Amino acid sequence: MFWNELISTARLGKSENYVAPLEGRTEFQRDYDRLIFSAAFRRMQNKTQVFPLPGSIFVHNRLTHSLEVSSVGRSLGHDVGISLTKRHGPALANEMQSLESITSAACLAHDMGNPPFGHSGENAIRTFFSENEGSTLRPHFTEQQWMDITKFDGNANTFRLLTHQFEGRRPGGFVMTYSTLASVVKYPFSSTLAPKSKFGFFESEQPLFEEMARKLRLLCKQRTDQGAVVYARHPLVYLVEAADDICYEVMDVEDAHKLRLLSFDETEDLLLAFFDEPERSSIRSAYAEETDLNDRIVYYRACVINHLVRACVQIFVENEEPILAGQFEGSLVSHLPAPLGPAFARISKLAKTKIYNCKEVTDVEIAGYHIIYTLLELMVDAVLHPEKAYSKLLLCQASKQYALQAPAIADRIMAVLDYLSGMTDVFALDLYRKINGHSLPVV
Repeated sequence: MFWNELISTARLGKSENYVAPLEGRTEFQRDYDRLIFSAAFRRMQNKTQVFPLPGSIFVHNRLTHSLEVSSVGRSLGHDVGISLTKRHGPALANEMQSLESITSAACLAHDMGNPPFGHSGENAIRTFFSENEGSTLRPHFTEQQWMDITKFDGNANTFRLLTHQFEGRRPGGFVMTYSTLASVVKYPFSSTLAPKSKFGFFESEQPLFEEMARKLRLLCKQRTDQGAVVYARHPLVYLVEAADDICYEVMDVEDAHKLRLLSFDETEDLLLAFFDEPERSSIRSAYAEETDLNDRIVYYRACVINHLVRACVQIFVENEEPILAGQFEGSLVSHLPAPLGPAFARISKLAKTKIYNCKEVTDVEIAGYHIIYTLLELMVDAVLHPEKAYSKLLLCQASKQYALQAPAIADRIMAVLDYLSGMTDVFALDLYRKINGHSLPVV
């Protein structure tokens, strides 16, 4: 793959003859602005990141997480751009200057397709179709469509949201540049070839993905007789993924300290493990002993993120050739040297055992699973039997932008998933309570 083809201002939904308006913003900055002013982006402020939203103690939601990932992604793109400009010279200067804006915009969008209650919401959707009542609908779907919903993934749903016509009622969704869109797709393969439950696009959006891949000349690594495909990642996906990995793991440790799930000594030990002893002592001595403990943790966290950014930039630049050849294995953080690699692995292991399985998190996951499952069960029955009186009441709850009355049953089911995945945690809970008669609207 070649940088002068991978960095393209062409937009999905615009003709080849499209001429960008003359203004101070670049096309990739326009991508960023379209995302940040969108309703789908704003809705993330009421979507859980990891911890429930406690109110009295501020922790991260999907919106603040995405903003932080975008900030780290901007730094990664900027520093990689500078390094590669030195390597390639002025011939690729314009492309390298764009890496910062593309990566930052793609980071903003990376979680926009996640349903309410995060992974618990995804699991509720998957199991409804794979294990329970929804399994009877199998004859209405192609093999890939069925895999799409039984492996339902927020990553694929993000690509659908960014390209689907219901956002803003415009053909082509957000009408993003191909380069920004491609940088969001962490798993560039279809569900039938996905090793687990992670994949990059549904069957309905595969033609759009392949159009984008042809334009950018992404490497096609596999294609089956049934049309399933595997592509090489756009190189900037590695930067988006690294920004997400860094923020997800490190910021969750800070939140866990705020919520007293981790003591100060535990948190300090975890964060300072990223540094050799001389640096560790220097960082620890930057604050006096009487300094507020939360402030000290914030400082340690900032030092860790800066250290990880510099290391990931170096790994990317050193591996530019295999990345462009589609041969780089794993993520950037999986190649971190000592002491960063072991320290990152230690945080990941502790997060699984002590943070993600704590009662505060699992309580929300249990409730979220039941809420999404119940809403899905009722909405699927409504689109299958729209003539029923109760079905009509339920269908009136959804905006007309969702194709809940499409001729094909498979399309109606996908419209239900569009509707549910677009909800915030608060909206889903409120609708669940109303449906179950636990609350009435205040007049």
